[in-house]
Formats: sequence, structure tokens, C-alpha cells
Amino acid sequence: MFKESSAPLTINGVHLTEEGNKKLAEIISSSLSGHQVSASQTMEPLRSAVLDKAYKWNNRYRARDGNDVWGGRSILKFTNDQTNAVVLQHELSMLDVMTNNRDERIWAVAKGEDLKVDDSNVPQPVKVISNVGGGSKSSSAVKEGNLNYISGEEGIQHMALADGFEVSLFADEKQFPELVNPVQMQFDTKGRLWAAVWPTYPKWEPLKEMNDALIILHDDDNDGKADRVTEFARIQNPLGFEFWNGGVLVASAPEIVFLKDTDGDDVADVRTVMLQGLDSSDTHHAANNLIYGPDGAIYWQSGVFMVHNHEHPWGPSLQASESAMYRFDPRRFTISMHAINSPNPHGISFDYWGYHYATDGTGGRAYQVRPDKAGFKMHELLKKEVRPVTASEVVSSAHFPEDMQGDFLICNVIGFLGIKHYDLARNAEDGTVWGEPAGDDLAVMRVNADGSRTEDKSKGLMMSGDKNFRPADAIFAPDGSLYFCDWHNVIIGHMQHNVRDPNRDHQHGRIYRMTAKGRPLQEPVAIDGQPIAALLENLKSPIDGIRHRTRVELSERDSEAVIAATREWVKQFDPNKKEDAHHLLEALWLHQQHNDRNLELLGVLLKSPEPHARIAANTVKHLWFNVESTMRGGVIAESEEAATQKSGILSDTPELTTIRIGTVRERMRYDVTKLTVKPGKKVKLTFANPDYMPHNIMLVNPGKADEVGLAAIDLGASGFSVGFVPESKEILWASKLVDHGQEETIEFVAPTMEGAYPYICSFPGHHLLMRGTMYVTNDLKEFLAKNPEQVTKITEWKLADLEADLKRVGQHRNFTRGQQVFTKLACAQCHKLNKDSTTLGNNLSIGPNLDEVIKKHKNDPKAILAEILEPSRKIEDKYKTVLILLDDGRSLNGNIVAEDQTSITIVTGPPQVKEQKVLKSAIEFQRSSPVSIMPAALLNTLGKEEILDLLAYVLSGGNAKDAAFHHHH
Repeated sequence: MFKESSAPLTINGVHLTEEGNKKLAEIISSSLSGHQVSASQTMEPLRSAVLDKAYKWNNRYRARDGNDVWGGRSILKFTNDQTNAVVLQHELSMLDVMTNNRDERIWAVAKGEDLKVDDSNVPQPVKVISNVGGGSKSSSAVKEGNLNYISGEEGIQHMALADGFEVSLFADEKQFPELVNPVQMQFDTKGRLWAAVWPTYPKWEPLKEMNDALIILHDDDNDGKADRVTEFARIQNPLGFEFWNGGVLVASAPEIVFLKDTDGDDVADVRTVMLQGLDSSDTHHAANNLIYGPDGAIYWQSGVFMVHNHEHPWGPSLQASESAMYRFDPRRFTISMHAINSPNPHGISFDYWGYHYATDGTGGRAYQVRPDKAGFKMHELLKKEVRPVTASEVVSSAHFPEDMQGDFLICNVIGFLGIKHYDLARNAEDGTVWGEPAGDDLAVMRVNADGSRTEDKSKGLMMSGDKNFRPADAIFAPDGSLYFCDWHNVIIGHMQHNVRDPNRDHQHGRIYRMTAKGRPLQEPVAIDGQPIAALLENLKSPIDGIRHRTRVELSERDSEAVIAATREWVKQFDPNKKEDAHHLLEALWLHQQHNDRNLELLGVLLKSPEPHARIAANTVKHLWFNVESTMRGGVIAESEEAATQKSGILSDTPELTTIRIGTVRERMRYDVTKLTVKPGKKVKLTFANPDYMPHNIMLVNPGKADEVGLAAIDLGASGFSVGFVPESKEILWASKLVDHGQEETIEFVAPTMEGAYPYICSFPGHHLLMRGTMYVTNDLKEFLAKNPEQVTKITEWKLADLEADLKRVGQHRNFTRGQQVFTKLACAQCHKLNKDSTTLGNNLSIGPNLDEVIKKHKNDPKAILAEILEPSRKIEDKYKTVLILLDDGRSLNGNIVAEDQTSITIVTGPPQVKEQKVLKSAIEFQRSSPVSIMPAALLNTLGKEEILDLLAYVLSGGNAKDAAFHHHH
């Protein structure tokens, strides 16, 4: 098939092109039918009919915003206690009927006939009553806008601007009905403004038009006002886009799609899926705000509660659930998790020297993204003032004042409605950047829903008193003016209102243009279609946007021609002159963009007299030799974590041994289980816990691990107050209980007596699996020869391993051993044997009473064993751990123990167990964890007879007189 084809059949050697799918379909069809089948143009009507059905079915089986359909937000109640589930699960049945209706047409077309699809039999949607204005307890007057919409022109009257600036209306929905809910903007190489519009937000509704799109807004006479609009392409949920290789890449979960116009009519006629596996279960958190970095990668961010799985040609798929920034190379099809940013990141930007910035929407925090170990890490950029943030932009414009160049702008959409301004100080010695508030004192009169007026004051570049003003993005134009788009919606909260609340606006959207009074506009620079030599000269421009669009133009040129021209171009520059450093850096970035590793040029820049250039070159080196050398396109989440967080002995000098020990997520074990230190040596140990459960670490005397672990269990409820560190002379040192994502550093002197010193987690039941050994000796080989290693037998028990022996649970069992195992495993930490017994965990209903479980399973030992071996298989809602994100950026993790119309009560912890009441109106996001807090490997240290005794003990309700414990002779 590949030999015979003149056109490429894959996009990357693995995933098929449209032509490849066609060829494969011909082979499959020919094999099934027994005769040659050709996919000719005569079959196009049939294919179109199939694609129409497939689109409806895809939206049914892979429902976008699935968290609202089936997940944690599906049960949220709004007006008259109506839930998202009631509304959206009904829509699935609507899609079922629509799918069946299109199936009938497919069969008709296949027969050479046609059939007009009739959807009159589709059930009507469930009616939803809006809760805006207090219709339910989650309605928030602070977040909600005003149902009385004002025009785009009138909106300018409600704006306050920094001194020296003015704003005009570029386009609005009155002129162009297509301009609805603009999400992101970009200027192309022809100088035209594009916008991603999302009228179906949060998701398309069956029986209605799917009119999400990329649009081009043409300013034909360059007067700062749009004259016409072209719809480039319809594409669902377009949260972000970026130009590349003569077309545009669009984030449309679950895919990154490449669109291209090949005939010059400004309408896409090529559509290629470049990457799959983006989670679509929360359109609010999905991949957003694409940007083409100076390194040639496409960056985006995606929020919490998302689970991605990206196939690529280079090895295992990238399985990632982190709220983070991601990096995709569209030339090599490599994908990696770049840097963690939580909980709901939106906004990415780069500056003149390639310093990289990111913002988080929900928390409102801003970061500088810097190399860290084998990856990258977010570092605080400024002190948070507002939230939630939708986008960021670096000031780079010959039209704007000189003292603003390189400053940082943030768009914010609740409370402060406008654009914040920060002055960035860049430390050339260490590459760190810090921002301080800038701009002018601003004041607006805010019109409230009841008609009253409130004066609001703040500092920044601009703000609005119109409560529906929601600045979603800002970008500098080729003429140096600043464009910002207004989402413009009375509803901004994703969780406070029903997905189908009728007051979610699907009609408004504005784009404004800010200019500096009395300053000339930036001179236009030709980019589109220019020869490579002219484009390279553009890279000398101090304006970021000019260089960015020039790089985009060069991305569609032949790589060999670009690199050859670049090698000639750099000959004019002197590496020893600071003023030439940035031009050489642009040349290095061009090599990076076209995947040509010019190590000579890298070496020159690593020795540059300009420190900012050296720092940028070190970032290139870090990507080439640290990140990309091990990445091979993608990494499984756990492997990526291990690669970026090295554990074990990090350094060993005569004065100090430095150690790091971490936990392995959801595996109930440490990532280092053996260490060797010298007697009497000073040690600095960092304990890090990326697991979602709290853990501690303690060093105990040889042979005392189980004794201390059982003593921790005996602490019962009082254990929480002491972090489950019991009073014991056998404990040499212990950490606190360390929560998810936290670290603790312990400094100690190793024992002077040689020995195998265990370290364990003493949280009840954990010590059986979470343990390691610190060998204190000058010669490990000699020590082990005299003191052979004692290995705990670990058996990864499966139900099939024990099923044949379950008939022995009811006879000749050992009550004492069953009771001991029940105690050793800390089962009573979370479960009562019955309603009259107690738990160790503050009498909290963390798990079901065991007599209820036995009754439910009708005393079946196989069913009980299956629950123990696979605790996450089915968790009752009331026992699920719930993750909650609050509108102030805080997160809570615990069990909901009470709920009413206005609030929930959640028990959080450990490490600090406390009961908290949380207003539903303050909850941004909520999700039940799919993972049980009961360890999956709980039985792995036990033998078969111990497991049978445990089952007998549980089934008997802890009754020593039960028949299972009678021994007849």
C-alpha cells in the first residue's frame, strides 16, 4: 500500500492521513466483500452522510463537558433543585434519536436514493429556569453581570483608562453577528485579526446550530474598524489557536486540528488531526491559549480534573492528569508535560529574551517558567491581586510609551473587570523576573442588577464598570495598538449555573482597540510571502510581534533553505558585541524551530557578553540535552515525575550526605527503599509526598518497624494530633504527616552503631508496605555478608489466586490471627464492624460499616474479598473523597458528611482533621476522586491462611463464638 502510493499515507509514520484511511478502507472493504472496492468520488455523498451521523454519535458517546453529564458537577442543584444530569443526560437520548435518523439516510444513499433527515421525532430539551439574580443558592451577585445589555459603543463610556490612552470599538455583534463569545485572538502574517468564537459555550446543544468558528475580521481600509468578516472554519469548542506552517492549529478537545486554506478564498479546505487524547470532560479547563514559542513548540495549558492520553510515534503514550502547561512539537509530533500550573491555567506569553510567563485562571497567580532539574517549573512572578485571569500579554510596541516596554498585562473577568499592568524587573545574572503593580489609579461607576450604582477603584491599564465586560484576551497589532476582546456575558461561572441556563449569552461579543494619544502608530512591516533574506532582516526588529509573525512565516518555508540562509545571515554579527547577541539568539531559535542542532552557535551564545542571551542559550541547551534527550516524544506520568524529581543520595561530601525520598502516587510505597550512610555522618533528608494521601517517614531501630507501626495504630483517634508518631524509644526521628504536594526536610546525625535501620510510614496500616532500609555501615558488602537481608514476602494477590480456597473460610479458622490481621491492617481506622462498635478515625464515616457490606453481599466471601482486593472498583458516593476548588483559589480534599441547599459540610484531613462548612456559591469546581483511600495492595504482605482468617473474622462480625472458629476433632 505504501509503495504504490504517491501521496503520504501517514502524518507522522504512525497515524493515517485522510488518503491513508481511504486506502486502508479499500483493503478492508475488498477483503470483506470478496471483490475489489475503490473509494471513488461517486461515494462522496455516502461518506458525507456517514460523517453527519458520526458527528452526532461522537457528541453522544464522547460527550463534551462530561463532568456535567455524569461527573461531580452533574448532581449540582439549581432552580427548583434541577440538576445538570437531568438536563444533559436527556440530551444524550436526543442524540440517540438524531443518530438513528441519520442511519436511515445512510442506507438510502447506499441504495442510490436519498432521504431528507427528519428530526421531528427528537424529544424536546428539558426546560431550564435561570437562577441568575438569586434563583438558587449558588447564584452570586458578585460574579453575575446585568441582564440589561448595553451596546459596544456605550461600553466605552463605562471604561476608565490610564492617562494618555483612548479606546475605540473595532467590532461587535451588532455589526457582525458571528462575533460571539470571543476566546482568543491572533494577528496573521498579512496583518489581519483572527478570533476564535464560541457561541455554543459551554457545549453544543442538540437540534441547535453548531456555529463555533475561527473568523477573520478584515480592516480593509486600515482605519481601526472591521469592515467585513470571513468564517475560516467551523470548529467545536475552539479554546485556542496559533498559526503555523501556512495554516492554523486549533485546540478542539479531544483533538489538536490543523486547518489550511489552499485556494486563497480564506476558507479552510484542509483539516488534519495532529494530536488526539485531549480530555474534553470540562470545556472550561480544556487545552487553551495556544502559542508558538521561540523554540518552535506549540504551548498550551489545561486544568485540574482532566486526564489526557496522547499517542505519538516515539514510544508509550503520554498519560497525564496534571493541571499543567504542555509542549507539542508539530514537526516531530513530540508531546510532554512542561510544567505544573494549578488549578485552571489560562494565559501564556514570551518576551524579547525568551523569558516565559504563565498565569492561572482560577487562582489568579502569575509565574515565570524556568528550567528545573530535568524539566521546567513555575516560579512566582508577582503578588496576586485579582482573579480569575484569562490571558496575559507582554508590552512590545513602538506606539506605546518607552517606559512600558517589556511590562506585563493581565486580563481579569470577575470583581476587577479589566487589564492589570505590572512593571517587570529582569535580573540578568540569574534569569529571574519579578513584577510590581504599575498603571494609574482608576475609578468606575458599576451598575448593579437592581439599578443601584457602586464606585469601584483599582490600579491598572483599564477597567470597566459594565458588569458584563469580560476581557478574554489582549494582543498587540502590527500597527502597535492593543486589541482586547470582550466575552461579554452576564454569566461567567461554570459551576454556579446550569449548563443550559437560558441566561448564558449566545449573542454578544466585542473587540476594542486601545491607542496612545499623540504617539505615531508603529510602521507596518511586510511579512507574508517575503523572501527568506527579508524575513531574516525582520528578526532584527525590537518588536516581539513582528519577530513572532516572521517566525510563523518561516515555519512554512523549506527547512534546508531557511537554515542555509540563516548560516549566511549570522556571518555579519560579532559574537563579542552585546548589541549583536539578540540577532544570534534569533538564529539559534530558528535552528531549534527547524530541528537542526547547531552546537557551534549554541556554544557561541553560552559565552555571550550579554547575560540575557547566555540564559536563553542555556534554556535551549536544557531542552536539547536534558528534556528532549530522555523524552522521546512523551512520557507516562509516573516516569515523568521520576525523571524530574531525582531521589536517593543526591550528594555525599565528607561533611554532609544529602538524600531525597519521595512517595509513589497511589502505590503505597516510597520511591527509594535502600540507602547506605556512614556511622555518625551528618545527613540532610528531604521527604516529598506527591501522593494524594498524607504520609510520614520515621527512622526506627533495627527490627522494630512492626512494633512501632502497631503502636501507631493503637493511638486511635488521638493519632491525628501527633501525626501518628507514637511515644517510643525505638523511634530515632520522625517527620510530620506530609500532605499532597508538600515536602519536609529533616537534618540528623546517623547512628554510630552499624545496623539495618528501617524507615516506615506510621499512618495506620501503611507501615506494612511503605518501608525501606537505611544501612548504617562503612562497608555494605561486608555488613550484608554477616547480616543477610531479611526480605518481606510480597504477593500481588488476585481473586483467582484465592477463589478455590474460599470454601475454607467457614471452618477451622483461627480467630486470634484474624483479629490480629484486622488490627495490623488498621481496618478499624475507617470501618466499624457494626453500628455499635467504633472506628479509630474520630468516629468518622470514612468507610461503610462492615456488617452492612456483608449484608449487601449476602455473606459471600468472594464478593467481600473482591471489595478488599479492588477497593476502587465501586465506591459509594457518600464514601468518595471529594476534591473541591474554592473561588479564592484554595482547595479542599475530604468527605462530604452533610449537605443542604446553601452549603456542604466536608471533613478534611489528615494531617489536620477538621469539619468545615462551605457555601455552595463559593465552590468553583468539585469532583469525586475515582480512587479509594483504602489501599489496593492491602493484603500483599499476608499469606493465604492469614487472608482466610481475616475474612472469617470480618464475616463473623468479630465474634469468637462463630462456627467458623470451631475446631471439631
